[in-house]
Amino acid sequence: MSLLVGVDVGGTKTHIKVVMGGRVLADHVGPSTGWSAVPVDRAANWLAERVRRVVMLAVGDIAMSPDTIVVGAHGCEDQPHCDELAGALAARLETDCVVVNDAQLLVPAAGLDDGIGLVAGTGAVAVGRRASDGTWMTAGGWGWVLGDDGSASSLVREAARAAVRLADVGRPDGPLEAHLLASFEVPDLVRLAHRMSWDGGVETWGEHAHAVFAAADDGSAAALTVLGAGAAGLARVVRALVERGAAGSSVVAAGGVVTSQPRYHAALEAALAEQVPGLRLVLLGCPPVDGAVELAREHESSPSQGRSVPA
Repeated sequence: MSLLVGVDVGGTKTHIKVVMGGRVLADHVGPSTGWSAVPVDRAANWLAERVRRVVMLAVGDIAMSPDTIVVGAHGCEDQPHCDELAGALAARLETDCVVVNDAQLLVPAAGLDDGIGLVAGTGAVAVGRRASDGTWMTAGGWGWVLGDDGSASSLVREAARAAVRLADVGRPDGPLEAHLLASFEVPDLVRLAHRMSWDGGVETWGEHAHAVFAAADDGSAAALTVLGAGAAGLARVVRALVERGAAGSSVVAAGGVVTSQPRYHAALEAALAEQVPGLRLVLLGCPPVDGAVELAREHESSPSQGRSVPA
């Protein structure tokens, strides 16, 4: 029986699952602290260290290596990058490795043959296959400076921008300001701006997204506007793939801001209906790492058809 490893490296957490036959030998979730897909050598070292540790805990034999490892990696956005990282990781672990974008795990995790995967977590990216030739494509995933609209980080960024703009014109949004200050544990907007700019960095913003939803529940017009714009941004990257010929009639979404927030799920559903009518929104009901395990099984069955990330 083959020993397979699936890895889902997100912006916030990393999930590693080790399976043999139909049995799960290890199911480990840890922080993604220190993860960056570049430079490749450092990324490969980061992954190899964690995979070795979990496999060792699973099988208790340092000499036993996995037959196939599939990694869905946040920050791997093109085929040459993924191929390079897969090669570097394979050299360190001395086994067959495939690297894909983390959003590419969603459709197989949902048990579907085709469709568009949409991750709305720390960042936001969509992936899909072109119907005409099977080529993988991405949209979004440009990072918080240039994009990631609709992600947890961007919701907090846009909510804070709305709060300070409203304060500037003397029309503060009480609920939004109050929830943001409480979540960041600061007394005023000046300290909020300082905290977000200099203390912790953007990778910590996503954990405060709950404040935006709480403000919306308390009637904040600004928070509702931010959530509507975020959902429209997510629908926009899906529409971009559809217009480029992506296959499938479903959008499989993962990421806490969509799966754990009914208000945002409903807003995304409405935005998709407006921008790309006819697509069905599916909320992923299992961890995306299950898609990595499924891809590892497929790769074992036909290794010559190993998957790689979209160009």
